[in-house]
Amino acid sequence: MNSLDQDRLFEEILAARERVYALGDVTPLQPLVLPGSSCEIWVKREDLGPIKAYKWRGAYNAMAALSAEQRSKGIVTASAGNHAQGVALAAKALNCKAVIYMPRATPEVKRSEVQRIGAEMVEIRLVGDTYDEAGDAARDFREQCDGVYVHPYDDVMVMGGQGTLADEVVMSGHGPFDRVYVAIGGGGLAAALSCWLKKYWPEVKIYGVEGVEQASMAAAMKAGHPVSLDYVDVFCDGTAVRKAGTLTYAYCSKLLDGMVTVTNDEVCHSIRTLWESSRIIPEPSGAMALAGFQKHCDEGQVDPEEKVLCIVSGANMDFAQLGAIAHRAGIGSKHRRFLRVPIPEGRGTLVDFLTQLPSETSIIDLQYGRIDSAVQYPVLGLIGSDQEYDDLDGVLHQRGVSASDVSRDEDVDYRIINYAAELFSFPLFINIEFPERAGALLQFMMEVKDLASLCYFNYAYSGERVGRALVGMEFETEAAQKFCLEQIMAMPASNTGCIRAAREVSDETFLRLTGKKRAVSNS
Repeated sequence: MNSLDQDRLFEEILAARERVYALGDVTPLQPLVLPGSSCEIWVKREDLGPIKAYKWRGAYNAMAALSAEQRSKGIVTASAGNHAQGVALAAKALNCKAVIYMPRATPEVKRSEVQRIGAEMVEIRLVGDTYDEAGDAARDFREQCDGVYVHPYDDVMVMGGQGTLADEVVMSGHGPFDRVYVAIGGGGLAAALSCWLKKYWPEVKIYGVEGVEQASMAAAMKAGHPVSLDYVDVFCDGTAVRKAGTLTYAYCSKLLDGMVTVTNDEVCHSIRTLWESSRIIPEPSGAMALAGFQKHCDEGQVDPEEKVLCIVSGANMDFAQLGAIAHRAGIGSKHRRFLRVPIPEGRGTLVDFLTQLPSETSIIDLQYGRIDSAVQYPVLGLIGSDQEYDDLDGVLHQRGVSASDVSRDEDVDYRIINYAAELFSFPLFINIEFPERAGALLQFMMEVKDLASLCYFNYAYSGERVGRALVGMEFETEAAQKFCLEQIMAMPASNTGCIRAAREVSDETFLRLTGKKRAVSNS
């Protein structure tokens, strides 16, 4: 790419300033205070734009630059969500029709917003399971109808519109910045941002951030040209692009100072960081830039005196995804870890093991089911700092325990708890509620360990003030079972502080858990 090409993009950004503000206002820059970081950190709040993401800028600029005759032929595009909303917004404002192809798996919140924004000016067609399949169908249709195809990123007019974001950064008065982090899907925003900022602040370092399993720009830079990924993870659906654009690759390969790849867990951690620090809830791709910065911080690559900008690129997320994000996110400098721990079979052995863990260790998940073995393998979900995990590893080593890290095992992620119900004698299953505070759950287990043997345990931290667990216990006699149940039911009334409610599961649930009917209901 020669300097004239870079000048062309700069000129298109300059021209776009006359168009995009007919549709939307400037989005703010906001300071961000992160515990443990002395950097001056700012975030660009594109989640506060007219479609809760930056994509409206490029879509409107490209469509507003067309002649009335061109727009009368209709607009065609493909998008996984945010670009589609931008096209819908522009179609409504410019009074032109748009046919938008979207993957069938596009989150409902994005599909419904496209229709709401565009109303009668928009037709949505769901095709394929990926952006690429939707894009192929859109281009085929465009050839048939002679409409105008508006590419989500690989178009200089679209990039010109996205570049108005960078102009706002320069005009904000909060710069210059030493480092800027931006998420990359196809690369349009990163290209325009780099072109504009480096014109005004030649010393600024700009880093593109991608998901580990959707790093199409990093793959292009390694190969020397855009290449198609064999697999694209869609957890961060706004950046799930199989192949970087030809134009965007040319700009990004020249202008970016580096690439950062982040895991989904790291993205979830950054979403939690934005929520806890500023009550911002971005979509996963919207938090990717901050995840890249935090990864560089953890790796010691950031000077503590630097001024940093992270682009919060969008907030269009299906509400149902929040649960998965909360499950994967850490707290502050702490992160999740799941261990499968071998424990000898016997009454109280699990409880005894838990009491010997370091006091700072927080258990956020416990998955256990008795199997036909002399050794049992409960899974402990923990959240802690690197130092706390080092202390835990020391305790395990002293006890001669060889725990396996199963943080990425599928059965753990899907909470598949294996157990052999035929081994249970006089089983009792109860739901318990306890104050979600350190020690309450363990206190309950200590109080029942001499009354029963645990044969099943299912607990996951939910973020509520109350914790809930499904507990399975077994007994040598029916009388012992009834006595234990009476003791547990009396706990809330006795105000011991470890249990606030308890109830036995229904006959139907008991049947599903054990494969046999309960002889006499204790309810």
